[in-house]
Amino acid sequence: MIEYKGYIGQVEFDDEAEIFHGEVINLRDVVTFQGATVHELREAFRDSVDDYLEFCAERGEAPEKPYSGKFVVRVEPELHKAVAMHAKLEHKSLNAWVHDTLELATR
Repeated sequence: MIEYKGYIGQVEFDDEAEIFHGEVINLRDVVTFQGATVHELREAFRDSVDDYLEFCAERGEAPEKPYSGKFVVRVEPELHKAVAMHAKLEHKSLNAWVHDTLELATR
């Protein structure tokens, strides 16, 4: 994966076509790029992100932010209860407990 301006590109290599191709994975819009070398691929990725941002500006639309910092998780009531109890036992809000637990899990 590669990153530019907060946007993340996932890259694959097509052995048959002998070319790298990728897609920005943290957008709902489809933004793709390709290159024959790593240098070309990185340049194409940056160009594609910049083109996306320019396109949004031309249309007067705010570009989609890669991540807002908020997400909704739906769980069964018993898990919700268990998580809430763990948070209380650690004297944390539910949000703080989930944040800390996710941070530990992604290290």
